[in-house]
Amino acid sequence: MRKLALDDDILLTIEKPARYIGNEYNMVKKDPQNVDIRFCMAFPDVYEIGMSHLGIQILYNMFNEWNDVYCERVYSPWTDLDKIMREKNIKLFALETQDPIKDFDFLGITLQYEMCYTNVLQILELSDIPLYAKDRGEDDPIVIGGGPCTYNPEPIADFFDMFYIGEGETKYRELLDLYKENKKNGGSRLDFLKMAAGISCIYVPQFYDIEYNEDQTVKSITPNVNCAPAKVKKDIVLDMSVSTYPKKPLVPFIKITQDRVVLEIQRGCIRGCRFCQAGTVYRPVREKDVEALKETAREMLKNTGYEEISLSSLSSSDYSSLPELVNFLIDEFKEKHVNISLPSLRIDAFSLDVMSKVQDIKKSSLTFAPEAGSQRMRNVINKGLTEENILNGSMMAFRAGWNKVKLYFMLGLPFETVEDNEAIMDLCELIAEEYYTIPKQERNGKVNITASTSFFIPKPFTPFQWASMCTKDQFIGKAKIVKDKMNTLLNKKSIKYNWHEADLSELEGLLARGDRRLSSTILAAYRNGCIYDSWSECFKYDMWCKAIEDTNVDMDFYITRERNTDELFPWDVLDIGVSKSFLIREWNNAKEGKVTPNCKMQCSGCGAASFQGGICFENQN
Repeated sequence: MRKLALDDDILLTIEKPARYIGNEYNMVKKDPQNVDIRFCMAFPDVYEIGMSHLGIQILYNMFNEWNDVYCERVYSPWTDLDKIMREKNIKLFALETQDPIKDFDFLGITLQYEMCYTNVLQILELSDIPLYAKDRGEDDPIVIGGGPCTYNPEPIADFFDMFYIGEGETKYRELLDLYKENKKNGGSRLDFLKMAAGISCIYVPQFYDIEYNEDQTVKSITPNVNCAPAKVKKDIVLDMSVSTYPKKPLVPFIKITQDRVVLEIQRGCIRGCRFCQAGTVYRPVREKDVEALKETAREMLKNTGYEEISLSSLSSSDYSSLPELVNFLIDEFKEKHVNISLPSLRIDAFSLDVMSKVQDIKKSSLTFAPEAGSQRMRNVINKGLTEENILNGSMMAFRAGWNKVKLYFMLGLPFETVEDNEAIMDLCELIAEEYYTIPKQERNGKVNITASTSFFIPKPFTPFQWASMCTKDQFIGKAKIVKDKMNTLLNKKSIKYNWHEADLSELEGLLARGDRRLSSTILAAYRNGCIYDSWSECFKYDMWCKAIEDTNVDMDFYITRERNTDELFPWDVLDIGVSKSFLIREWNNAKEGKVTPNCKMQCSGCGAASFQGGICFENQN
């Protein structure tokens, strides 16, 4: 029987002890003595968030299919247990065996969100692993980062031995085989890092020297060993239908954020929204075969007992076999009362027909993401959505029985004006007016419109990576403009308005496009007590400000200035397959408010055809 790392006295005093005991349904059990490599997959956030992450489920399944590897998991301890572990000197442990993380060969950390960076340091420190990669010895795990934030790994580069750039299904087998070979030959940690740097998608930060100009911009990024390439190229899965996927996903004992079966139907997006990093870095679009999806859905529901299935995609409406797949799911699982969740849908006749079959219309709300209130701004960001589209979709929904609508917008977008801010509420008013054109006896009560605004953050590898970003005070000023406009509306009682935390967005922008010099700032914030920065009850903005001041960070340099197109970025050591010339062209199109057609309508020559796979339309137009 497994001995738990935490005794009963501790488990009874902390919130949700099931976060730390493991043994969930479908958890993999192996004898650590019978494997060559022990790999711990970490998510630097609380269990309920980490267990909802599809990427970890995929890699956990893939690693454990290999007889020579045992993959286990660890999540950030919540603040109550964090305090106890420090007081009692308890080392962080993996859920499967309850063994200390320090005993593993690899610690793989998923970097999903910039505001989890202090939790990365929490995991390392509680594991008794030196925070800086340069301080680690032969007995420490190899710390490897993966996930969306690796598209600018520089602010945390000093804390990692390596980063995997791209999708983990493709090159991990090669990486682990090199580790076994090096170990067999009696090679050192440095020997392995040099071998790993020979894999096209592996970035080893210590093998690159960064020089800066007098104005603080990056002057050069130069390999300092022969094995390191000048550019590290992302790797992606080309055939999604045969790629590994968990047919027996882990099922937790407690409710998690995404407490359902997740069926990934495609990767990539054809839309080309200029603010969207995922839409760029996951190009080209790659669909899964619909027959394979049907079989996967059957097996996952059978193997988990879940009564809800969600279709995962950046833009589900663009999946070519969506009607066939959805109708199959409705018919196949009707008697088992399985709910179907359909995120990322455009509101059209088919979508509304499907949602009316799988949702309780009186209880559910519809979600639109216009992103901007005015047509001018929607053209600037290349949203590909007109006011007519929005109003027609709303009216179809209202006539079908819905009366609750959620609208998502961004504030602080490039080239935005006060009129564009006010247009957010103008659009909400128009939607409310549409609802009230329906005869009273045919309405489903009063319309409820909830408008939410997040704040724009220029992300690497987007056409807006050259844009300036607003300060906290500027963001709040824009939110006030929207709020004041709402108070002038005839239908203001039908409209609610929420906005994201401006101070959090400011820090996210700093970390999203910062450079290697920020590692000292992140460490200082952590030493000031900052962890769980994305949780409002834990966020310590004043302690971040102190860290920024103590490490002499120039916020104007990182946040508010607009970049020149000839500037060398910290992340330019990476090659994502989409050309810089394409991104510059899109940046110039944004300045002119010029719309670029989506990939199916017309190829824009972004460069993604170089992967020679997926659905790329370069040679089809």
